[in-house]
Amino acid sequence: MGTDFGTHAEIDGLDGLLHPFTGLDHLAAMLAVGFWSALSARRLWTAPLAFAAMLLAGAVLGLAGIELPAVEPMIAASLLVLGLLVALRTRLPAALAAVLVGLFAIFHGAAHGTELAGAAHIWAPLAGMLVTTLALHATGLGLGWALRHSAWVARLAGAGVAAFGVTLLAQLA
Repeated sequence: MGTDFGTHAEIDGLDGLLHPFTGLDHLAAMLAVGFWSALSARRLWTAPLAFAAMLLAGAVLGLAGIELPAVEPMIAASLLVLGLLVALRTRLPAALAAVLVGLFAIFHGAAHGTELAGAAHIWAPLAGMLVTTLALHATGLGLGWALRHSAWVARLAGAGVAAFGVTLLAQLA
């Protein structure tokens, strides 16, 4: 787990755009948020927008030097929970779904912000990261929408994400 933006001198907007693809934990979480929204939400963009907004808030906390406890375990737990939500097609009220994914996103963002702290240019990589995050949510929405009539595919995809989360949690223990 973890993030890798490279050396501070090299960080630019392209690094931000590509960064969500470099960590399977972040990639899986972002796709799962979109997939879950397509399967269970009336307002498809509520959870993805909450995730993106709170990802930015978490990054700002990290940039400010505010260290959150248990960042890596929370990222792993987010995969477990999001995977179960997908597998079970759990429907939650929009506000609760937004709060849940927003909580997880703060930790994902804090991991990135801590890594960017001290970089000369932070806004281009953050903007790039947000653009790619939203694109991954949209991809997850599209996959979920396309596969919404195939319950076993959703269960398999969700179980895979949840198992990934369990594996990461076990590695941290």
